[in-house]
Amino acid sequence: MNMNRPTQPFPFPYGVNQFTTMPWSFDEDLAHYADLGVGAIELCETKLHHDHERAKAQLASVAETGLPISSVQPLVRTVFPSETQPEPAGRRDRLARFRRSVELIAPFAPGAVFVTNTGPAPGGNLHEAIRQVVTHHRELADIAADHGVRIALEPLNPVLLNAETAIWTYRQALGIVQEVDRENVGVCLDLWNLWQDPDLVPRLADAPDRLFLLQVSDWRTPRSRMDRRSVGTGDIPVGRLLHAAYSVGYRGPCVLEIFSDNVPDSLYETDLDDLLRANRTALESAWRAD
Repeated sequence: MNMNRPTQPFPFPYGVNQFTTMPWSFDEDLAHYADLGVGAIELCETKLHHDHERAKAQLASVAETGLPISSVQPLVRTVFPSETQPEPAGRRDRLARFRRSVELIAPFAPGAVFVTNTGPAPGGNLHEAIRQVVTHHRELADIAADHGVRIALEPLNPVLLNAETAIWTYRQALGIVQEVDRENVGVCLDLWNLWQDPDLVPRLADAPDRLFLLQVSDWRTPRSRMDRRSVGTGDIPVGRLLHAAYSVGYRGPCVLEIFSDNVPDSLYETDLDDLLRANRTALESAWRAD
């Protein structure tokens, strides 16, 4: 423990991304999160009903639980088609799909952060891909501004390069955000994706107002692309990175985002209530210990 740092309570609201509890339905998520005292929900549009009116009713039910929607994983997040989000193929069509997501969800999530990814660079042309990502995010920013929400571009771990992403460091994401140059466009810091970035901590201080979202889980060498661990059971120096985010002024939610599929010890097959409780305790312990 750093003896020069005063002990203080865990400073971030504890949020949960709905991918973390994928086996539960949307309604089950709300009931369990409320009972567990979760402080914020990261809504995953894929869990909403495909019927527009029923989806609106589900969104209205979130407010009844008292859970703020702090962030959103829209149905189509990537600029370019990716392995998990191949359709629609055209960038303009993908932009239109994002607009529909914002128009549906934003009225129930004022100020929320909508997460985006680049997708893989078409033909491996990173230079051209980044140019188009900047253009795309300027258009996304206008859509978001019209509806009172924000955008957070998320760089992904290099294991997802050429499948889901064209950027894999915080510096790359921040460079795009600064070129977009819109107040409502920032960066999503997912520790699983970026903990191996050697420049991560100093780069956080380059533009502290652009850190829009913090996501957490833990790392072991993955056996599938859906192999994340509970906080405190892997290699990520979670406490140090939580303090780094706090030191640059981040006070938003700390959102648990776990994927666990196509592995023999899937966390999805465990008691998910216990999973959420254990990760909250582990985050608090990591904060105190560092």
